[in-house]
Amino acid sequence: MTLPSHVRIVEVGPRDGLQNEPGEMISTQVKVELIHRLVDAGIQHIETASFVSPKWVPQMANSKEVMAEIKQKKGVCYAALVPNLTGLNRAINANATEVAVFSAASESFTQKNINCSISESLNRFLPIIEAAKARNIPVRGYVSTVLGCPYEGDISPEQVASVSREMLDMGCYEISLGDTIGIGTPLKAKKMLEAVTEKVAITQLAAHFHDTYGQALANLYAVLEEGISVIDTSVSGLGGCPYAHGASGNVATEDVLYMLNGLGIHTDINLDKLVQTSHWISQQLGRPSASKVARAMR
Repeated sequence: MTLPSHVRIVEVGPRDGLQNEPGEMISTQVKVELIHRLVDAGIQHIETASFVSPKWVPQMANSKEVMAEIKQKKGVCYAALVPNLTGLNRAINANATEVAVFSAASESFTQKNINCSISESLNRFLPIIEAAKARNIPVRGYVSTVLGCPYEGDISPEQVASVSREMLDMGCYEISLGDTIGIGTPLKAKKMLEAVTEKVAITQLAAHFHDTYGQALANLYAVLEEGISVIDTSVSGLGGCPYAHGASGNVATEDVLYMLNGLGIHTDINLDKLVQTSHWISQQLGRPSASKVARAMR
């Protein structure tokens, strides 16, 4: 299949990337500066906040303040993860332009993560999605563990397809397919996507791959060949899964951008500015960038 001519990057670093950082809460000023730098580099879709209980995700406790301090740029999507109606109302009051809901293709992972079944998690989302749609706020759906689960091992592609279809029918405009623990391989990614696209159009799907086993770029190339044109990435490779032993971060935005540039696929993102942002946030966190491209271009 012909590769897409343009890919939309969804930058998840400020939320998914920073939410599990150890130590003291990262300051509002650092988070806001990171978001402004990402926008300046040309990124137009950013996960900026998470309105979950600070008890469970302390690093997101200042999400309201972060959203208040952002100088929103026209045409840029500032998304927030919400777990319930309370979180949705907080996101709306903070001027989030999109909200996201999160489920999984693994029953065990869902139980460990949010203490309910997949079916129960989806039922929780119905009032959130209905309320968001009533306010003309788009809802993005995340399905995690699509290529493997830390508790169940292999996950049936048909199960991924079923959950994805249900979230779409509930009102999500797009489904992000997450290899949460980064164990997927290109063939496995293709087979999963083939099953999902029997129930969901490729134009309504995104790839969200972690790089635990160093397979993320290969897996992304495999699904690009299948027609995926939306990719979730995290600047400097920030992030990881707290429920998966040994899981490293999301695939680095810089590494994906370098590959896409080499394939002649447009993103409208400035690689040099992105690399500078990668080193800047790494300095704020007191460690080197996890991006190979950022380290090579330093």
